[in-house]
Amino acid sequence: MDSAGPLSHRRRWSQGVVQQVGPAGVIDLGPGYLDPGLLPVDLLSKAYRDALAEFGSAALAYGDDQGALPFRAAAARRAGCTDGHVLVTAGTSHALYLIATMFASTEDVVLVERYAYDLGRKILTDRGLRTRAVGMDGDGMDPQALHDAIIAERGRVAFVYLNPTFHNPTGIVVPEARRRALLEVAARHGVLVVEDDAYADLALDGDVPRSMAELAGYEGVIRLRTFSKTIAPGLRLGFLIADPRVVKRLVRHGLFASGGSANHVTSLAVATLLESGDYDRHLAWLRNQLKARRDALVDNLSGPFDFGVPTGGYFLWLRFAGEVRVPAEVNVAAGARFGDGPGSAVRLAYSLNSPERLAAAGRALAGSWIPSLEWT
Repeated sequence: MDSAGPLSHRRRWSQGVVQQVGPAGVIDLGPGYLDPGLLPVDLLSKAYRDALAEFGSAALAYGDDQGALPFRAAAARRAGCTDGHVLVTAGTSHALYLIATMFASTEDVVLVERYAYDLGRKILTDRGLRTRAVGMDGDGMDPQALHDAIIAERGRVAFVYLNPTFHNPTGIVVPEARRRALLEVAARHGVLVVEDDAYADLALDGDVPRSMAELAGYEGVIRLRTFSKTIAPGLRLGFLIADPRVVKRLVRHGLFASGGSANHVTSLAVATLLESGDYDRHLAWLRNQLKARRDALVDNLSGPFDFGVPTGGYFLWLRFAGEVRVPAEVNVAAGARFGDGPGSAVRLAYSLNSPERLAAAGRALAGSWIPSLEWT
């Protein structure tokens, strides 16, 4: 699907243009982004042409501060809300930063899962906020532990940051009953919930529960969405969904007053994909591609370690006992990055490599790890 030009041209510009991965000869299971061969160059070329043809020079203006209405209306229909609930952002990282600046003060506390997206935590700590890990089990954050953490922080909690669907790094999906229990605790204490829902469109087996924001009627929850995981990260396009009063407060941020919509022309291009059905057709194709990659990795992992087969998203969380020796030809993301103790888990991403390379990585990992005899 890549029609970006002659191979020599693409190679000439790759250094300093694309995000770097592991060195040559290494199968890199660390990065959480898509194989370049899965990025729909032709589809996006058509989407930009269609948007410019339909909207003309208006597509190249600053755009409405809240985001172009055609995009917000299309996103709202898919989420079961109104366009007033939707704010266009430059991805989930941008949205999280906005929330951290508008709904928290320096030294406030953000409650996160025991295993949490490391770069999300960095956004919060760079803002001057303190993160506190809350205990979790196989169904996600523990509601009683959340209650205890809110009480312990004595009114200093700005919000709770959760990733309940195809969690990064563990890949788990929080069941609806647990989602409701967590929402009940947060509402009881008047604490905002920020739901990072980057992977919600990437179910590979079966359905997923309704989002926490939907369950709460978009009261007290801000839901973060992105097209970085389903179309291309270079779009830098996402949106958040929240109570319209929250959206209006966020739109008053100086970033919008100065520059208008976060990503105007791209949002109009993606709106054409949402309206035409091209996005859903691409999504079905992408899910099949990711499922083949996941299966290639899983089918070749064997040995004295523990993992659940992820039902969607990008990641497999592999647990083991004691210290291990990772083979030189494979790179992984150490569990310690996400809050785990050293030497007891790693995150494997199956989004970047072909099924053949993932099968080879699985065999190499299975044949090289030397775990201890007892689980930690």
